[in-house]
Amino acid sequence: MARRSRYAHSCPLTAKVASEAVAGDKILAQIAQKYDAHPNQITEWKRQLIERVVDVFVG
Repeated sequence: MARRSRYAHSCPLTAKVASEAVAGDKILAQIAQKYDAHPNQITEWKRQLIERVVDVFVG
């Protein structure tokens, strides 16, 4: 089986995927398949979003 090369996801796509993961409407596997991203990567993006969302409201 050939290994897939690394793919750099764009920032807007990363934010969209992470927010969809936080919303919880779909399971992680469905989101991963939809956006062609690894479930572990989506989990990391979700964690980063949750940690940094406070920075948006701190002024």
